[in-house]
Parts: sequence; C-alpha cells; structure tokens
Amino acid sequence: MIESGVLIRDTAPRFYAWRMEAQGRAQTGLVAAASLAAYEQGAIKRHESTRPPKVEDRARHIEALGAQTGPLLLIHRPDEEVRRLIAAACAGPPLCRSVQGGTVTHTLWPIDGADEIEALTERFDRIGALYIADGHHRAAAAQTAAQAMGAGTGEAASRLLTVSFPADEVRILGYHRIVRGLNGLTSPRVFLRQIGQTLGCEPAEGPVEPAQPAHFGMYVEGRWYRLAAEGAAPASGAAVDRLDVSLLARLVLGPILGIGDPRLDARIDFVGGGRGVEALAAAVDGGDATVAFSLYPTSVEDLMAVADAGAILPPKTTWFEPKLADGLVSLVLS
Repeated sequence: MIESGVLIRDTAPRFYAWRMEAQGRAQTGLVAAASLAAYEQGAIKRHESTRPPKVEDRARHIEALGAQTGPLLLIHRPDEEVRRLIAAACAGPPLCRSVQGGTVTHTLWPIDGADEIEALTERFDRIGALYIADGHHRAAAAQTAAQAMGAGTGEAASRLLTVSFPADEVRILGYHRIVRGLNGLTSPRVFLRQIGQTLGCEPAEGPVEPAQPAHFGMYVEGRWYRLAAEGAAPASGAAVDRLDVSLLARLVLGPILGIGDPRLDARIDFVGGGRGVEALAAAVDGGDATVAFSLYPTSVEDLMAVADAGAILPPKTTWFEPKLADGLVSLVLS
C-alpha cells in the first residue's frame, strides 16, 4: 500500500492533531509515538487486565504487518498550552478527513514545525502521567511484538502508536449488564422482593438511563424500574470500591444472582452505552436475557484515581465514544 501510494510515509518526525466529531461534540488529541519504556515503567498508566490469547493474536498481527495500525486512546490532564498549540495546528488546512460509519468525522492536521514539536514535547514531559483509556490489549501486544522482533528492528519498535486527548474532552458512556436466569429464584416477583430488600426500587414509566451515581435502571418481565443505592458506597477506602459497577456487583450480581466473577460467568453479558438502554429491553424481550441493568457512566476522574492507585477496574467498566479509526495513522516498525 505504501508502494501504490495509498499510504504515505513521513520522511521527517512530526506530530498530528486528530479531531473526532460526532453527535455535535468534538475532541482533539495529539498523535505521537510514545515510549514503550514509559508504559513498562508506569508513566503510561493502565487500569484493565488483559487476556493472553487476545494479546498474542494482536502481537502476531503487528509482527506480520511490521507496523502498529491501531492507536491507543490515551487521556492526559488538561493543559492550556498543549490545547493552544494543537488549536493553532488545526487552524490550517487539514491533511485528510474521513467519515466513519456515517456518524464520526476524523480529521488530521500535521504538526511539523521544529518549535511546535519541541514545545509539545516539553509540555507533555511536564504533564507527567498519561492514562490508557482504550487499548490495553494493543499496548501489551506492542510490548510482546517488540520482544519477539528483537533489538535489530529499529527504534520504532520501542514505541507505541497513541492519540492522547485532554480528560475534559473525552466522553465515557455507561457500560450496561444483561443476565440470563435468576439464580434459581422461582419467579421475577421473588427476585423483585429481594432487590427491594437491598436497594430502593420503584417502577418507571419508560426506559431508565441513570442521571447520577449510585442509581441504576433495571428491566425485567417487560417493565423498567429505578434502583437507588445511595449511602451504599464506602466513604473512604479504595477508589474502585466506590464505582457503580462495583456497587452493582456487591449488592445484586453476587448475593442475589450468584455471579462471582463476571469475566468467567457465562450468564452475564455486557452492552456498550453506544447502543442505548433500549438495547437492554430488546435483549430481555427477545429472550437473550432475563434481566438487564443500566449504569451511570464511570467518570474520567474515577478512572484516573483507580489507575493512580495501581488498581484494576472491573471488566467492562468504561465505554468510550467515539472510537479511533484503525489504519488512518500507522507506526511502521522498520
């Protein structure tokens, strides 16, 4: 594809500004080849466990292509000088613009001035930690591929293809749960009685998309309910224990539905917030699930607090929207 001119290889170091626009919102980040050593040493922080088969599959893909084609989505703490420098780049003509799925517009601007590159490098050094929002398996796969390809590959193999966005621009949606079966309870009525003994539970007139933490929607037997767990989150202790996903697991999924480890239990599945809470009712009404729960989105601040503590989020805690497009920018390793 490089020889045919479909892909154009840079001949000098440069950053890119990458803007994603969808549903009237925009977020603009910096494309960079980040240090793999920074990831290994914890300066690029993670919050999610990875599964070896998925890592190995992605690593083989990187080795076969000799390139990383899927960027990591990173978050950095907002910095006004970084924002200003990126905005100045975006004031010029874009290098390319692509519409993905008819809903997300991706636009790239080159940043190749020596002064701008130096200034952005210095500002990011001052920002300190970066946080993986989406792409834990890609990061681990890049590390695995670099080890397999060896030192002779070149300096690019010790890098990660990343796009870092300011924390106040990224959008996290709720990551919902659907469950098959009621753990031996004889009827939905018995299940509802147990729920009511643990949480505030009120019937709702329509779909419930929680508007605040410690509140949930529940759909069972053709009806929506509002659940409230106010006061159930610990006032102190580990940040991960205060998350809504942890509350739901501790109060409902474990003790009532008997789901101890969501990663291993085949009765539970997850529905990304991009599909809307209507997808939960459809799953139950269609027989794919017995009960569904809608969750309030985990905040970016909570994600960073968990990562700063060196902890791991429960599986399927964050759904980032929109997603980065693969193949728009690639990091060639040789």
